[in-house]
Amino acid sequence: MNNPFVTNGYAGPEYFCDRVEETKYLTSLLTNENNVALISPRRLGKTDLIRHCFAQEEIKSHYYTFIVDIYATQSLTDLVNLLGRSILETLRSKGRSTWERFIQIVASLRSEITFDINGMPSWSVGVGSISDPSTTLDEIFKYLASADRRCLIAIDEFQQITHYSDNSNVEAALRTHIQQCANANFVFSGSQRHLMGEIFMSASRPFYQSVTIFNLKPIPVDKYQAFASSKYKEAGKQLSDDVVPALFERFNNITSYIQKLMNYMFQATPVGEECTADMIDKGIDFILDLSADTYEAMLYQMPAKQRETLLAIARERVATGVAGSKFVRRHRLTSASAVISAVKGLLEKDFITRERDSYWVYDQFFQLYLERNTLK
Repeated sequence: MNNPFVTNGYAGPEYFCDRVEETKYLTSLLTNENNVALISPRRLGKTDLIRHCFAQEEIKSHYYTFIVDIYATQSLTDLVNLLGRSILETLRSKGRSTWERFIQIVASLRSEITFDINGMPSWSVGVGSISDPSTTLDEIFKYLASADRRCLIAIDEFQQITHYSDNSNVEAALRTHIQQCANANFVFSGSQRHLMGEIFMSASRPFYQSVTIFNLKPIPVDKYQAFASSKYKEAGKQLSDDVVPALFERFNNITSYIQKLMNYMFQATPVGEECTADMIDKGIDFILDLSADTYEAMLYQMPAKQRETLLAIARERVATGVAGSKFVRRHRLTSASAVISAVKGLLEKDFITRERDSYWVYDQFFQLYLERNTLK
C-alpha cells in the first residue's frame, strides 16, 4: 500500500485525520454564505482542511472552488496574477463554455492567455503584463459575480497583504469587491495571529467585523493515535502506544512535523513488526541529514546580526525580553537596537515566529539542526 502518512498536500479523505467537527463547521459556514478567517500557526493543516471541505459532496457538486496561496506575493499585481491563474486552471476541466466566459470577461489580459494544440488555455500572464491590476481585479470579480455556479475562494497566508506597499488601498479594494459580489464567499487563511487580528478585528480596518473568525486547534492526540494505529494495522504492522504521544510532546502538537516522522517510521517498519519510540531519534537524524546542506546555506547567507540573534533565540528555545539588556548581555549581542532590527528581519523571512512577547525558531527541524550542529 502507499505510505498513508502523506507529507505533500491533501491526498483524499482516507488519508485525512479527524477534523470531523471542523469540517462540518467550515462547510456549514460556507454553504450558508459566510466569509471566514481561518487562523492557526502554519503546519497545522489549514489548507488541507479547506481542500477537504471543498471535496465534500455538498460543495463539490454545486460550487466552483479556487485556492490561491499568496505567501510569496509582494503587491496587488502579484495577488491578481495568482488569483487569475488559479481561476483559469480550475475552470479548464469544467468545459469550454465555462473557461471561455472567464477569458471573455478578463479583457485586459485576453491577449496574454495562450492555447495548446488541443485548444486548451493557459495563464501565460507575466507580472509585467498586468499594467493596471485594479482593472484586472475588477474583471475577475465581474466573472465571480456572473459565474453559473456559486464560487468559493480560499486565499492562503492572507496576512501577506499587510506587507504590500499599498496595503491600505488593497484592503479597501478587496473589501469593496467582496461586499458587492453576491455570488462568492471567501476563506481568508492565515498563520500570523497578530496580523490576522489586526486585519479583521481592528475597527479602523476595512475588513472589521466582515468575517466569522475560526481559530483552528491542533488535532487531539487520541484522534491521531487512532488514525495512525489503524493505518499500521491495515498494512500488517503494529504501532507502539507510546509513539504518538511522544511525537506530540516533542513537536508541540504541530501536525506537519509529526506526519513527517510518521512517514519515515512507517516505511522503516517491516510488515509484521512494531514501530517503537526508539525509532523517533533515527527518523529525526534521517530528516536532518537530508536537510543539512540547506540549513547550512541558510545560516551562511544570513546577515551576521540576524544569525547571532537567531542563535541566541535558539539557545533559549522560547525567548522572551529579546529587546532587553539582560538578553543582550546573556548572549553577548551588540545592542538592543541591533536585536530589534534583526528580529524584524527574521520575522519577515519566517526564520522565527512569535506569540505576544515570546519568540522561537519557526522550523522545528531547523531548531533541532542548530542544537545538533551549532549550539553545542
